[in-house]
Amino acid sequence: MSTQQNPEQWAAVDDYVADRLIGEDEALDAALQAADRAGLPPIAVSASQGKLLHLLARMQGARRILEIGTLAGYSAIWLARALPDDGRLTTLEIDPAHAAVATANVERAGLANRVEVRLGAARDTLRQLVEEGVEPYDLVFVDADKPSIPHYLEASLALTRPGSVIVVDNVVRGGRLADAHSTDEAVRGVRQLHDLLAGDKRLDATTVQTVGHKGYDGFTLIRVEG
Repeated sequence: MSTQQNPEQWAAVDDYVADRLIGEDEALDAALQAADRAGLPPIAVSASQGKLLHLLARMQGARRILEIGTLAGYSAIWLARALPDDGRLTTLEIDPAHAAVATANVERAGLANRVEVRLGAARDTLRQLVEEGVEPYDLVFVDADKPSIPHYLEASLALTRPGSVIVVDNVVRGGRLADAHSTDEAVRGVRQLHDLLAGDKRLDATTVQTVGHKGYDGFTLIRVEG
């Protein structure tokens, strides 16, 4: 197997990048350790992916961020650190155990004043946010159940403004995104996402394939145009 197709080499490159460009981080390491102790699945973004989210939020000048899918709060910490002192991150989590771990991790990272963890099914909490008439979000990170991705996109559009950015994670599905005959509900969800993007002139988007500790996958980057 060539290095270009070797998952061990992908992970080694991730480790090199994290060592050279990110370094040790007590709060982030503690968040991962707490997730492991609590038995949460090891599906958080990698360190380099977390840094990418952080940089995107800073480049966007984000003051308000919405995250759909909290898990243990690892990506929430990366995103919240990009906010100004008066910034706010709202993160949505359906599982009470996950939400409890995430809340503790966020507090340990010193970010409790910037982060609100909302417990409940995302469809419900998104509807609540719309009904509350909250100020539009500058950046939305979607990292939740893939069959519901089309719904999350539509809800995100009701909660953003022209110029806002939406990032959707885990959309390549090991290459199965290109399989028009897949019966996998996650694959069908991300394919429907791309159908919606292709037909909506309000949105400009691309999908980037990635490899690394998380295997072969990718993310969709979307700019709200109008």
